[in-house]
Amino acid sequence: MTNSEIAKTLRDIAAVYSIKDEKKHYFQIAAYQRAADTLERLTIEASDLFVQGRLREIKGVGQTIAGYIEEMVKTGKVKHFEELKKTVPPAVFPLLNIPKIGPKTAFKLVSVLKLKRAENVVEELEKKAKKGEIAAIEGFGEKSQSDILRAIEEYYRGKTKTRRMVFPFALEIAERVVSYLKKCPEAKQVEILGSLRRKAETVGDIDIAVASDQPQKVLAWFGKYPEKERVIEVGDATSSILTSGQRQVDVMVQPSGAFGSLLQHFTGSKAHNIHLRTYAQSKGLSLSEYGIKSSKQITVNRKQLIANKKLLYQFSKETDFYEAIGLQWIAPEMREDTGEIELAIKHKLPDLVELKDIKGDLHTHSSFNIEPSHDLGANTIGEMAKKAENLGYKYLGLAEHNPSITAHNNNQIYDLLCRRNMVIEKINTSNTNITLFKLLEVDIQADGNLALDDKILELLDGAIVSIHSSFRLEKDEMTKRILKGLSHPKARILGHPTGRLLNERPGIEADWPDIFEFCQKNNKALEINSWPYRLDLPDTMVREAVKMGVKMVIDTDSHASDQMDVMRYGVYTARRGWATKENILNTLPPDMFRKWLENK
Repeated sequence: MTNSEIAKTLRDIAAVYSIKDEKKHYFQIAAYQRAADTLERLTIEASDLFVQGRLREIKGVGQTIAGYIEEMVKTGKVKHFEELKKTVPPAVFPLLNIPKIGPKTAFKLVSVLKLKRAENVVEELEKKAKKGEIAAIEGFGEKSQSDILRAIEEYYRGKTKTRRMVFPFALEIAERVVSYLKKCPEAKQVEILGSLRRKAETVGDIDIAVASDQPQKVLAWFGKYPEKERVIEVGDATSSILTSGQRQVDVMVQPSGAFGSLLQHFTGSKAHNIHLRTYAQSKGLSLSEYGIKSSKQITVNRKQLIANKKLLYQFSKETDFYEAIGLQWIAPEMREDTGEIELAIKHKLPDLVELKDIKGDLHTHSSFNIEPSHDLGANTIGEMAKKAENLGYKYLGLAEHNPSITAHNNNQIYDLLCRRNMVIEKINTSNTNITLFKLLEVDIQADGNLALDDKILELLDGAIVSIHSSFRLEKDEMTKRILKGLSHPKARILGHPTGRLLNERPGIEADWPDIFEFCQKNNKALEINSWPYRLDLPDTMVREAVKMGVKMVIDTDSHASDQMDVMRYGVYTARRGWATKENILNTLPPDMFRKWLENK
């Protein structure tokens, strides 16, 4: 079974528990949903981890669920799950893929309308809705019926709950909405929420919070958003729209005095929030999006706060909310319940790397035509250097793809690189504000050899070595291939290590602990590629690299000067992996980075 198939099964079991008794099974539901999220983000198949005996090492998956996953991998099903699913009509599960239909709604629709066949339940539900039968169900009505018909229409157009947006794409949509909302006179503060604020690599719907004491005016402003297709619904303090790109954006409004509480509540993962609430309860506190309830006096910044008559303490600042329960403020990217709360209690959270720490971009492609094996850049070396200066960088790596080895002999390739190097050296001589490094992105061939010979590689300050073909080698063979390619003295950085393309191509299978260990022992670096559809290394692997002491670089893989602005996405990925500036080599000043590049 694939990771996505396992994740779907886990979500189905969470749904069963929700239907049975949501309050009673609250923690089981959260555990299954968290495990499903974790499986979907893994860059290695659970079946391979099972073979390696490492399945129970997956963070975010408890031992009981790990055991069930083992059973799924071995047999294709879980006996316990099969028994659980028998308690719910089979037609429920296909409806869970439709936007806005949750487990309880699906169960009620299937039960009342007597929908029995899972294979055509969506079509049957649509027919019932068009006949007005859903509106007649207690608790539904005309509006619910209309919403369900619209959701089915969106489902047919491909907008399912599992169709998630790549993070940078979602962020760009959200930032346009945020910019628009900030122009509303009644909006005092506007912030992104949820997985988008945590900078997760893919997100579902876009959630945004607004601080205002006049919610209806804010929601009316939101309803006039120029890029909307239609307004889905409007409540007293919430509203949802569908953008022209068929993406849902939800806005919720909270008074300024309680805005920090709202941010905290709707940012962390479910697992993070459950852990936080459990910790707070041990101190006699109750947490919600409105604030903290306590019969005891709460102190923030050494000042005693004043509660209302319901003993509710409100917080305009999220940092004050965390301080009130005795914790260090936790960066949104870390709120996944993977140890951050324990460290926050001790006030020992790492100081995560920031965009301002980056001193240079090592992986850029110019338009200097060395007749590469892959695509050429769009801007000249001089234009790329100027962009780097404008970004405040101290150095830039020119790393075009190696010249095609099928279209050139070694002498021709050598001459091409000599001509490029002359241009780089001329800029280095005339421009003291920035240092250009003579790099190259060199293919690791299927046999592990680099695409260029030693004489040509000697023309370089260093090489970024990458895999661009034969992605589906067996794991052991792929591992040997990577290690052999990295073994060359000029090979300094492993580019976009897993080779994945989000929502398009899974990462390669390799023994990553062995590769990490090799990099740590041999002073090699792993790239965090900022390109929006790569974000590679993935955040989970960044975390492992940090633990093993492996150095990394954050690059853009730009093929045009304006693409160098995507650096922030790589920084966000690094932060989700708990990386500090000490873990990232291109936070070093030019002279120190050159020493590393020369392996001195």
